[in-house]
Amino acid sequence: MHGSIDVRRPRTRSRHRRPGALVVVAAAALLALPAPSQSQRLPTADWLGDGPFLLSELARAAVERNRDVLDARYQLQVARSQVTEAWSDVYPSLNVSSSFTRNVAPQVSFLPAQIFDPSAAEGDFIPVQFGADNIWNLSVNAEQTLFDPAIFVGVGAASRFRGLQEEAVRGRTQQAVTRVRIAVYDLLLAQEEVRLTQNSLERVQLSLEETRAMAEAGVAELYDVLRLEVELANLEPNLRRAENRRSTARRTIAAELALDPEARIEVSGELAEMDLDRPEDNSPANRDILAFVGSTVENDTDVADFVRRGRAVRSDIRQLELTESLRETEMRIEQADYLPSVFAFGTYGLAAQQNGIPDFFGTSLQRGSTKQLGLRVSFPVFSGFGREARIGQRRMALRQAEVQTQLAADQAEIQLRNLVDEVREARARAAGQRLAVSQAGRGYEIASAQYREGLSSQLELTDAEVALRQSEFNYAQAVYDYLAARARLDEAAGRVPLVDIEE
Repeated sequence: MHGSIDVRRPRTRSRHRRPGALVVVAAAALLALPAPSQSQRLPTADWLGDGPFLLSELARAAVERNRDVLDARYQLQVARSQVTEAWSDVYPSLNVSSSFTRNVAPQVSFLPAQIFDPSAAEGDFIPVQFGADNIWNLSVNAEQTLFDPAIFVGVGAASRFRGLQEEAVRGRTQQAVTRVRIAVYDLLLAQEEVRLTQNSLERVQLSLEETRAMAEAGVAELYDVLRLEVELANLEPNLRRAENRRSTARRTIAAELALDPEARIEVSGELAEMDLDRPEDNSPANRDILAFVGSTVENDTDVADFVRRGRAVRSDIRQLELTESLRETEMRIEQADYLPSVFAFGTYGLAAQQNGIPDFFGTSLQRGSTKQLGLRVSFPVFSGFGREARIGQRRMALRQAEVQTQLAADQAEIQLRNLVDEVREARARAAGQRLAVSQAGRGYEIASAQYREGLSSQLELTDAEVALRQSEFNYAQAVYDYLAARARLDEAAGRVPLVDIEE
Protein backbone atom coordinates (compact mmCIF):
# COMPACT_ATOMS: atom_id res chain seq x y z
CA MET A 1 0.00 0.00 0.00
CA HIS A 2 2.94 2.28 0.55
CA GLY A 3 3.51 2.56 -3.17
CA SER A 4 6.50 3.98 -5.01
CA ILE A 5 7.25 6.91 -7.22
CA ASP A 6 8.71 7.20 -10.68
CA VAL A 7 10.25 10.56 -11.48
CA ARG A 8 11.99 9.62 -14.71
CA ARG A 9 13.14 12.61 -16.73
CA PRO A 10 14.02 11.22 -20.17
CA ARG A 11 15.34 14.47 -21.60
CA THR A 12 17.18 16.70 -19.21
CA ARG A 13 20.56 18.29 -18.97
CA SER A 14 23.61 16.12 -18.65
CA ARG A 15 23.79 16.29 -14.87
CA HIS A 16 20.36 14.69 -14.50
CA ARG A 17 20.21 11.14 -13.31
CA ARG A 18 18.91 8.35 -15.45
CA PRO A 19 15.26 7.18 -15.20
CA GLY A 20 14.20 6.06 -11.76
CA ALA A 21 16.91 8.08 -10.01
CA LEU A 22 14.84 8.87 -6.95
CA VAL A 23 13.82 5.26 -6.52
CA VAL A 24 17.47 4.18 -6.62
CA VAL A 25 18.44 6.90 -4.16
CA ALA A 26 15.55 5.90 -1.90
CA ALA A 27 16.74 2.32 -1.82
CA ALA A 28 20.32 3.39 -1.14
CA ALA A 29 19.23 5.70 1.65
CA LEU A 30 17.16 2.96 3.23
CA LEU A 31 20.14 0.58 3.15
CA ALA A 32 22.32 3.29 4.69
CA LEU A 33 20.02 3.67 7.69
CA PRO A 34 21.42 2.14 10.86
CA ALA A 35 19.94 -1.27 11.44
CA PRO A 36 18.52 -1.96 14.89
CA SER A 37 21.25 -3.69 16.83
CA GLN A 38 20.79 -6.45 19.31
CA SER A 39 22.03 -4.10 22.03
CA GLN A 40 18.85 -2.06 21.57
CA ARG A 41 16.78 -4.94 22.94
CA LEU A 42 16.15 -4.50 26.63
CA PRO A 43 16.16 -7.73 28.62
CA THR A 44 13.44 -6.62 30.99
CA ALA A 45 10.65 -4.10 31.25
CA ASP A 46 12.34 -2.20 34.08
CA TRP A 47 12.60 0.91 31.93
CA LEU A 48 8.80 1.24 32.13
CA GLY A 49 8.91 1.43 35.91
CA ASP A 50 7.64 -0.91 38.56
CA GLY A 51 4.95 -3.30 37.38
CA PRO A 52 2.21 -4.20 37.06
CA PHE A 53 1.68 -1.80 34.17
CA LEU A 54 -1.36 0.09 33.02
CA LEU A 55 -2.69 -0.34 29.49
CA SER A 56 -1.95 3.31 28.68
CA GLU A 57 1.69 2.89 29.75
CA LEU A 58 2.25 -0.11 27.50
CA ALA A 59 0.52 1.57 24.55
CA ARG A 60 2.65 4.69 24.96
CA ALA A 61 5.78 2.54 25.06
CA ALA A 62 4.69 0.82 21.84
CA VAL A 63 4.39 4.18 20.07
CA GLU A 64 7.99 4.93 21.02
CA ARG A 65 9.65 1.53 20.56
CA ASN A 66 7.62 -0.69 18.25
CA ARG A 67 9.80 -1.93 15.38
CA ASP A 68 7.05 -1.62 12.81
CA VAL A 69 6.52 2.03 13.75
CA LEU A 70 10.25 2.73 13.64
CA ASP A 71 10.45 1.17 10.17
CA ALA A 72 7.66 3.45 8.96
CA ARG A 73 9.44 6.49 10.38
CA TYR A 74 12.67 5.54 8.60
CA GLN A 75 10.76 5.22 5.34
CA LEU A 76 9.31 8.68 5.94
CA GLN A 77 12.85 10.08 6.24
CA VAL A 78 13.65 8.49 2.86
CA ALA A 79 10.58 10.17 1.34
CA ARG A 80 11.63 13.55 2.73
CA SER A 81 15.07 13.09 1.20
CA GLN A 82 13.40 12.36 -2.13
CA VAL A 83 11.59 15.70 -1.97
CA THR A 84 14.89 17.47 -1.37
CA GLU A 85 16.46 15.61 -4.28
CA ALA A 86 13.58 16.50 -6.60
CA TRP A 87 13.91 20.19 -5.73
CA SER A 88 17.65 20.07 -6.43
CA ASP A 89 16.90 19.84 -10.16
CA VAL A 90 15.05 23.16 -10.03
CA TYR A 91 18.08 25.04 -8.70
CA PRO A 92 21.01 26.06 -10.93
CA SER A 93 24.06 23.84 -11.23
CA LEU A 94 27.63 25.09 -11.05
CA ASN A 95 30.65 22.96 -11.93
CA VAL A 96 34.31 23.94 -11.72
CA SER A 97 37.07 21.80 -13.21
CA SER A 98 40.80 22.35 -13.50
CA SER A 99 43.72 20.35 -14.88
CA PHE A 100 47.51 20.54 -15.22
CA THR A 101 49.46 18.60 -17.84
CA ARG A 102 53.24 18.18 -17.97
CA ASN A 103 54.36 17.31 -21.47
CA VAL A 104 57.40 15.11 -20.93
CA ALA A 105 57.65 14.68 -24.70
CA PRO A 106 55.37 17.18 -26.48
CA GLN A 107 53.61 16.04 -29.60
CA VAL A 108 55.51 16.66 -32.87
CA SER A 109 53.90 17.12 -36.29
CA PHE A 110 55.62 17.25 -39.68
CA LEU A 111 54.88 20.11 -42.09
CA PRO A 112 56.10 20.51 -45.70
CA ALA A 113 59.42 22.39 -45.77
CA GLN A 114 58.21 24.52 -48.69
CA ILE A 115 55.90 26.37 -46.30
CA PHE A 116 58.91 27.96 -44.67
CA ASP A 117 61.43 27.74 -47.55
CA PRO A 118 60.06 27.85 -51.12
CA SER A 119 63.37 26.60 -52.44
CA ALA A 120 63.17 23.43 -50.42
CA ALA A 121 62.81 20.22 -52.28
CA GLU A 122 59.37 18.71 -52.61
CA GLY A 123 58.90 15.92 -50.12
CA ASP A 124 61.02 17.50 -47.42
CA PHE A 125 59.33 17.98 -44.04
CA ILE A 126 60.18 20.01 -40.99
CA PRO A 127 59.25 18.68 -37.51
CA VAL A 128 57.12 21.18 -35.58
CA GLN A 129 56.34 20.85 -31.88
CA PHE A 130 52.81 21.89 -30.76
CA GLY A 131 52.22 22.76 -27.13
CA ALA A 132 54.42 23.82 -24.29
CA ASP A 133 55.97 21.83 -21.49
CA ASN A 134 53.31 22.95 -18.99
CA ILE A 135 49.61 23.27 -19.79
CA TRP A 136 46.93 24.59 -17.40
CA ASN A 137 43.15 24.57 -17.93
CA LEU A 138 40.32 25.99 -15.80
CA SER A 139 36.63 25.69 -16.70
CA VAL A 140 33.50 27.04 -14.94
CA ASN A 141 30.11 25.82 -16.20
CA ALA A 142 26.70 27.03 -14.98
CA GLU A 143 23.26 25.80 -16.05
CA GLN A 144 19.72 26.74 -15.05
CA THR A 145 16.46 25.05 -15.96
CA LEU A 146 14.02 27.58 -17.39
CA PHE A 147 11.28 25.18 -18.41
CA ASP A 148 11.13 21.41 -17.96
CA PRO A 149 7.70 19.94 -17.20
CA ALA A 150 9.13 16.58 -16.13
CA ILE A 151 11.16 18.21 -13.37
CA PHE A 152 8.31 20.27 -11.94
CA VAL A 153 5.84 17.38 -12.07
CA GLY A 154 8.49 15.18 -10.46
CA VAL A 155 8.67 17.59 -7.52
CA GLY A 156 4.92 17.14 -7.05
CA ALA A 157 5.28 13.36 -7.22
CA ALA A 158 7.96 13.37 -4.53
CA SER A 159 5.79 15.56 -2.30
CA ARG A 160 2.83 13.23 -2.73
CA PHE A 161 5.02 10.25 -1.90
CA ARG A 162 6.11 12.01 1.28
CA GLY A 163 2.45 12.57 2.19
CA LEU A 164 1.78 8.89 1.56
CA GLN A 165 4.58 7.89 3.92
CA GLU A 166 3.34 10.28 6.59
CA GLU A 167 -0.05 8.59 6.43
CA ALA A 168 1.68 5.20 6.49
CA VAL A 169 3.39 6.16 9.75
CA ARG A 170 -0.01 7.04 11.21
CA GLY A 171 -1.57 3.81 9.99
CA ARG A 172 1.19 1.55 11.25
CA THR A 173 1.21 3.34 14.61
CA GLN A 174 -2.54 2.74 14.84
CA GLN A 175 -1.98 -0.94 14.12
CA ALA A 176 0.76 -1.20 16.75
CA VAL A 177 -1.38 0.43 19.45
CA THR A 178 -4.33 -1.79 18.54
CA ARG A 179 -2.18 -4.92 18.67
CA VAL A 180 -0.89 -3.92 22.10
CA ARG A 181 -4.43 -3.27 23.34
CA ILE A 182 -5.65 -6.68 22.20
CA ALA A 183 -2.51 -8.38 23.56
CA VAL A 184 -3.14 -6.73 26.95
CA TYR A 185 -6.74 -7.92 26.86
CA ASP A 186 -5.48 -11.42 25.98
CA LEU A 187 -3.18 -11.31 28.99
CA LEU A 188 -5.96 -10.08 31.26
CA LEU A 189 -8.25 -12.87 30.07
CA ALA A 190 -5.49 -15.45 30.59
CA GLN A 191 -4.86 -14.06 34.06
CA GLU A 192 -8.57 -14.38 34.83
CA GLU A 193 -8.57 -17.95 33.56
CA VAL A 194 -5.59 -18.77 35.76
CA ARG A 195 -7.18 -17.11 38.76
CA LEU A 196 -10.57 -18.76 38.27
CA THR A 197 -9.01 -22.17 37.70
CA GLN A 198 -6.89 -21.77 40.82
CA ASN A 199 -10.00 -20.78 42.79
CA SER A 200 -11.79 -23.84 41.46
CA LEU A 201 -8.84 -26.01 42.46
CA GLU A 202 -8.93 -24.59 45.96
CA ARG A 203 -12.68 -25.09 46.26
CA VAL A 204 -12.51 -28.65 44.92
CA GLN A 205 -9.57 -29.47 47.21
CA LEU A 206 -11.50 -28.10 50.18
CA SER A 207 -14.59 -30.08 49.19
CA LEU A 208 -12.45 -33.17 48.70
CA GLU A 209 -10.98 -32.86 52.17
CA GLU A 210 -14.44 -32.40 53.70
CA THR A 211 -15.89 -35.28 51.70
CA ARG A 212 -13.07 -37.61 52.72
CA ALA A 213 -13.68 -36.73 56.35
CA MET A 214 -17.41 -37.32 55.90
CA ALA A 215 -16.74 -40.62 54.11
CA GLU A 216 -14.51 -41.77 56.96
CA ALA A 217 -17.35 -40.85 59.34
CA GLY A 218 -19.77 -42.82 57.19
CA VAL A 219 -21.79 -39.76 56.24
CA ALA A 220 -20.68 -39.55 52.58
CA GLU A 221 -20.23 -42.16 49.88
CA LEU A 222 -16.85 -43.20 48.47
CA TYR A 223 -18.26 -42.39 45.03
CA ASP A 224 -18.45 -38.72 46.05
CA VAL A 225 -14.75 -38.80 46.89
CA LEU A 226 -13.94 -40.34 43.50
CA ARG A 227 -15.95 -37.70 41.65
CA LEU A 228 -14.06 -34.91 43.39
CA GLU A 229 -10.72 -36.56 42.68
CA VAL A 230 -11.64 -36.79 38.99
CA GLU A 231 -12.72 -33.14 39.00
CA LEU A 232 -9.43 -32.15 40.59
CA ALA A 233 -7.45 -34.18 38.03
CA ASN A 234 -9.31 -32.41 35.20
CA LEU A 235 -8.63 -28.95 36.63
CA GLU A 236 -4.85 -29.36 36.94
CA PRO A 237 -4.12 -29.59 33.15
CA ASN A 238 -6.60 -26.77 32.58
CA LEU A 239 -4.50 -24.64 34.91
CA ARG A 240 -1.34 -25.46 32.96
CA ARG A 241 -3.02 -24.56 29.68
CA ALA A 242 -4.19 -21.25 31.14
CA GLU A 243 -0.66 -20.51 32.36
CA ASN A 244 0.69 -21.24 28.87
CA ARG A 245 -1.82 -18.82 27.34
CA ARG A 246 -0.72 -16.21 29.86
CA SER A 247 2.93 -16.72 28.87
CA THR A 248 2.03 -16.45 25.18
CA ALA A 249 0.26 -13.12 25.77
CA ARG A 250 3.27 -11.81 27.68
CA ARG A 251 5.61 -12.73 24.84
CA THR A 252 3.33 -10.99 22.36
CA ILE A 253 3.45 -7.77 24.38
CA ALA A 254 7.23 -8.07 24.75
CA ALA A 255 7.62 -8.43 20.98
CA GLU A 256 5.51 -5.32 20.36
CA LEU A 257 7.70 -3.35 22.81
CA ALA A 258 11.00 -4.76 21.44
CA LEU A 259 11.74 -6.50 24.74
CA ASP A 260 13.21 -9.87 25.49
CA PRO A 261 10.53 -12.53 24.86
CA GLU A 262 10.96 -13.87 28.38
CA ALA A 263 10.57 -10.49 30.07
CA ARG A 264 7.99 -10.87 32.81
CA ILE A 265 5.23 -8.34 32.12
CA GLU A 266 2.40 -7.93 34.59
CA VAL A 267 -0.69 -5.95 33.60
CA SER A 268 -3.04 -4.19 35.99
CA GLY A 269 -6.75 -4.84 35.78
CA GLU A 270 -9.31 -7.59 36.33
CA LEU A 271 -11.90 -8.40 33.70
CA ALA A 272 -14.11 -10.28 36.12
CA GLU A 273 -14.28 -7.23 38.42
CA MET A 274 -14.91 -4.68 35.66
CA ASP A 275 -18.18 -2.74 35.77
CA LEU A 276 -19.03 -1.52 32.29
CA ASP A 277 -22.14 0.37 33.41
CA ARG A 278 -20.49 2.48 36.13
CA PRO A 279 -16.86 3.18 35.19
CA GLU A 280 -16.37 5.41 38.23
CA ASP A 281 -16.93 2.42 40.55
CA ASN A 282 -13.97 0.50 39.08
CA SER A 283 -10.42 0.26 40.34
CA PRO A 284 -7.86 2.76 38.91
CA ALA A 285 -6.48 0.07 36.56
CA ASN A 286 -9.91 -0.83 35.23
CA ARG A 287 -10.78 2.84 34.82
CA ASP A 288 -7.60 3.25 32.77
CA ILE A 289 -8.71 0.39 30.52
CA LEU A 290 -12.25 1.73 30.07
CA ALA A 291 -10.98 5.25 29.39
CA PHE A 292 -8.57 4.06 26.69
CA VAL A 293 -11.05 4.26 23.82
CA GLY A 294 -11.35 6.39 20.72
CA SER A 295 -14.85 6.04 19.29
CA THR A 296 -18.11 6.20 21.20
CA VAL A 297 -20.83 3.84 20.03
CA GLU A 298 -24.07 3.98 21.96
CA ASN A 299 -27.36 2.30 21.15
CA ASP A 300 -28.73 5.51 19.67
CA THR A 301 -25.64 6.24 17.56
CA ASP A 302 -26.41 6.98 13.93
CA VAL A 303 -24.54 4.09 12.36
CA ALA A 304 -24.73 5.55 8.83
CA ASP A 305 -23.15 8.82 9.99
CA PHE A 306 -20.57 6.92 12.05
CA VAL A 307 -19.61 4.82 9.04
CA ARG A 308 -19.39 7.90 6.80
CA ARG A 309 -17.05 9.68 9.21
CA GLY A 310 -14.99 6.54 9.71
CA ARG A 311 -14.43 6.05 5.99
CA ALA A 312 -13.21 9.64 5.69
CA VAL A 313 -10.41 9.28 8.27
CA ARG A 314 -9.38 5.62 7.95
CA SER A 315 -5.66 5.40 7.36
CA ASP A 316 -5.80 2.58 4.80
CA ILE A 317 -8.34 4.43 2.64
CA ARG A 318 -6.39 7.68 2.90
CA GLN A 319 -3.24 5.84 1.83
CA LEU A 320 -5.08 4.43 -1.18
CA GLU A 321 -6.37 7.90 -2.08
CA LEU A 322 -2.82 9.29 -1.85
CA THR A 323 -1.58 6.39 -3.97
CA GLU A 324 -4.25 7.23 -6.53
CA SER A 325 -3.03 10.83 -6.63
CA LEU A 326 0.54 9.60 -6.96
CA ARG A 327 -0.35 7.39 -9.92
CA GLU A 328 -2.02 10.34 -11.63
CA THR A 329 1.15 12.40 -11.14
CA GLU A 330 3.28 9.63 -12.59
CA MET A 331 1.06 9.64 -15.70
CA ARG A 332 1.57 13.39 -16.02
CA ILE A 333 5.34 12.86 -15.92
CA GLU A 334 5.07 10.62 -18.97
CA GLN A 335 2.74 13.05 -20.74
CA ALA A 336 5.20 15.89 -20.07
CA ASP A 337 7.60 14.12 -22.40
CA TYR A 338 5.69 15.68 -25.32
CA LEU A 339 6.69 19.21 -24.22
CA PRO A 340 10.00 20.96 -24.88
CA SER A 341 12.66 21.78 -22.31
CA VAL A 342 14.56 25.06 -22.13
CA PHE A 343 17.87 25.57 -20.31
CA ALA A 344 20.19 28.56 -19.94
CA PHE A 345 23.93 27.94 -19.69
CA GLY A 346 27.15 29.87 -19.31
CA THR A 347 30.80 28.83 -19.59
CA TYR A 348 34.02 30.51 -18.60
CA GLY A 349 37.36 28.96 -19.58
CA LEU A 350 40.95 29.86 -18.86
CA ALA A 351 44.00 28.18 -20.46
CA ALA A 352 47.74 28.78 -20.13
CA GLN A 353 50.93 27.22 -21.49
CA GLN A 354 54.54 27.68 -20.48
CA ASN A 355 57.94 26.13 -21.10
CA GLY A 356 60.68 25.67 -18.58
CA ILE A 357 60.22 25.82 -14.82
CA PRO A 358 56.48 25.95 -13.98
CA ASP A 359 55.24 29.40 -13.07
CA PHE A 360 51.54 29.21 -12.27
CA PHE A 361 49.65 30.47 -15.32
CA GLY A 362 52.74 32.38 -16.49
CA THR A 363 52.36 35.93 -17.83
CA SER A 364 49.42 37.56 -19.57
CA LEU A 365 51.00 36.66 -22.92
CA GLN A 366 50.82 33.01 -21.98
CA ARG A 367 47.14 32.98 -20.93
CA GLY A 368 43.87 33.00 -22.82
CA SER A 369 40.22 32.96 -21.75
CA THR A 370 36.82 32.15 -23.23
CA LYS A 371 33.30 33.23 -22.21
CA GLN A 372 30.01 31.80 -23.49
CA LEU A 373 26.33 32.37 -22.77
CA GLY A 374 23.45 30.60 -24.43
CA LEU A 375 20.10 28.82 -24.43
CA ARG A 376 19.45 25.19 -25.20
CA VAL A 377 16.04 23.97 -26.31
CA SER A 378 15.21 20.29 -26.54
CA PHE A 379 12.02 19.26 -28.31
CA PRO A 380 11.11 15.56 -28.51
CA VAL A 381 10.04 14.60 -32.02
CA PHE A 382 9.95 10.83 -32.18
CA SER A 383 11.29 8.11 -29.90
CA GLY A 384 9.48 5.06 -31.14
CA PHE A 385 6.21 4.14 -29.50
CA GLY A 386 7.60 3.60 -26.00
CA ARG A 387 6.26 6.92 -24.73
CA GLU A 388 2.67 6.08 -25.69
CA ALA A 389 3.06 2.63 -24.12
CA ARG A 390 4.32 4.12 -20.88
CA ILE A 391 1.41 6.56 -20.73
CA GLY A 392 -0.98 3.67 -21.26
CA GLN A 393 0.65 1.74 -18.44
CA ARG A 394 0.38 4.71 -16.08
CA ARG A 395 -3.25 5.25 -17.04
CA MET A 396 -4.10 1.63 -16.25
CA ALA A 397 -2.21 1.88 -12.95
CA LEU A 398 -4.37 4.91 -12.12
CA ARG A 399 -7.55 3.04 -12.96
CA GLN A 400 -6.38 0.15 -10.81
CA ALA A 401 -5.73 2.51 -7.87
CA GLU A 402 -9.21 3.97 -8.27
CA VAL A 403 -10.79 0.51 -8.16
CA GLN A 404 -8.72 -0.45 -5.12
CA THR A 405 -9.81 2.69 -3.30
CA GLN A 406 -13.49 2.06 -4.00
CA LEU A 407 -13.17 -1.61 -3.02
CA ALA A 408 -11.48 -0.68 0.26
CA ALA A 409 -14.21 1.90 0.97
CA ASP A 410 -16.93 -0.70 0.44
CA GLN A 411 -15.14 -3.23 2.65
CA ALA A 412 -14.58 -0.55 5.31
CA GLU A 413 -18.30 0.15 5.49
CA ILE A 414 -19.06 -3.53 5.98
CA GLN A 415 -16.32 -3.87 8.60
CA LEU A 416 -17.50 -0.82 10.54
CA ARG A 417 -21.11 -1.99 10.61
CA ASN A 418 -20.06 -5.48 11.73
CA LEU A 419 -17.85 -4.10 14.49
CA VAL A 420 -20.62 -1.82 15.74
CA ASP A 421 -22.86 -4.87 16.01
CA GLU A 422 -20.12 -6.83 17.79
CA VAL A 423 -19.57 -4.06 20.33
CA ARG A 424 -23.26 -3.79 21.12
CA GLU A 425 -23.73 -7.57 21.32
CA ALA A 426 -20.72 -8.01 23.63
CA ARG A 427 -21.94 -5.18 25.85
CA ALA A 428 -25.40 -6.75 26.18
CA ARG A 429 -23.89 -10.19 26.79
CA ALA A 430 -21.65 -8.80 29.52
CA ALA A 431 -24.67 -7.30 31.28
CA GLY A 432 -26.46 -10.68 31.23
CA GLN A 433 -23.37 -12.59 32.37
CA ARG A 434 -22.83 -10.23 35.29
CA LEU A 435 -26.25 -11.18 36.63
CA ALA A 436 -25.45 -14.85 36.04
CA VAL A 437 -22.27 -14.55 38.13
CA SER A 438 -24.21 -13.14 41.05
CA GLN A 439 -26.79 -15.90 40.85
CA ALA A 440 -24.20 -18.67 40.44
CA GLY A 441 -22.26 -17.39 43.46
CA ARG A 442 -25.39 -17.43 45.57
CA GLY A 443 -26.23 -20.92 44.32
CA TYR A 444 -22.78 -22.23 45.25
CA GLU A 445 -23.10 -20.84 48.76
CA ILE A 446 -26.48 -22.54 49.19
CA ALA A 447 -25.21 -25.85 47.79
CA SER A 448 -22.14 -25.78 50.06
CA ALA A 449 -24.25 -25.11 53.16
CA GLN A 450 -26.72 -27.85 52.29
CA TYR A 451 -23.96 -30.33 51.54
CA ARG A 452 -22.29 -29.71 54.90
CA GLU A 453 -25.64 -30.26 56.59
CA GLY A 454 -26.15 -33.43 54.59
CA LEU A 455 -29.17 -32.05 52.78
CA SER A 456 -27.70 -32.32 49.25
CA SER A 457 -25.36 -34.62 47.37
CA GLN A 458 -21.79 -34.04 46.31
CA LEU A 459 -22.98 -34.03 42.71
CA GLU A 460 -25.10 -30.97 43.37
CA LEU A 461 -22.12 -29.24 45.01
CA THR A 462 -19.87 -30.05 42.05
CA ASP A 463 -22.46 -28.79 39.60
CA ALA A 464 -22.80 -25.54 41.59
CA GLU A 465 -19.01 -25.07 41.61
CA VAL A 466 -18.75 -25.70 37.85
CA ALA A 467 -21.63 -23.29 37.19
CA LEU A 468 -19.94 -20.58 39.28
CA ARG A 469 -16.58 -21.02 37.57
CA GLN A 470 -18.16 -21.07 34.11
CA SER A 471 -20.30 -17.98 34.77
CA GLU A 472 -17.31 -16.03 36.09
CA PHE A 473 -15.25 -16.92 33.06
CA ASN A 474 -18.16 -16.20 30.70
CA TYR A 475 -18.42 -12.71 32.16
CA ALA A 476 -14.67 -12.15 31.77
CA GLN A 477 -14.92 -13.47 28.19
CA ALA A 478 -17.82 -11.10 27.42
CA VAL A 479 -15.85 -8.13 28.79
CA TYR A 480 -12.85 -9.25 26.75
CA ASP A 481 -14.96 -9.50 23.59
CA TYR A 482 -16.34 -6.03 24.24
CA LEU A 483 -12.90 -4.46 24.79
CA ALA A 484 -11.31 -6.25 21.83
CA ALA A 485 -14.18 -5.23 19.54
CA ARG A 486 -13.80 -1.64 20.75
CA ALA A 487 -10.08 -1.72 19.94
CA ARG A 488 -10.71 -3.01 16.41
CA LEU A 489 -13.53 -0.50 15.98
CA ASP A 490 -11.26 2.39 16.95
CA GLU A 491 -8.72 1.34 14.33
CA ALA A 492 -11.42 0.82 11.70
CA ALA A 493 -12.93 4.23 12.50
CA GLY A 494 -9.54 5.99 12.35
CA ARG A 495 -9.65 7.21 15.96
CA VAL A 496 -7.01 5.40 17.99
CA PRO A 497 -5.89 6.75 21.40
CA LEU A 498 -2.39 8.26 21.51
CA VAL A 499 -2.37 8.44 17.69
CA ASP A 500 -5.47 10.36 16.57
CA ILE A 501 -6.71 11.60 19.94
CA GLU A 502 -5.02 12.28 23.23
CA GLU A 503 -5.61 9.79 25.99
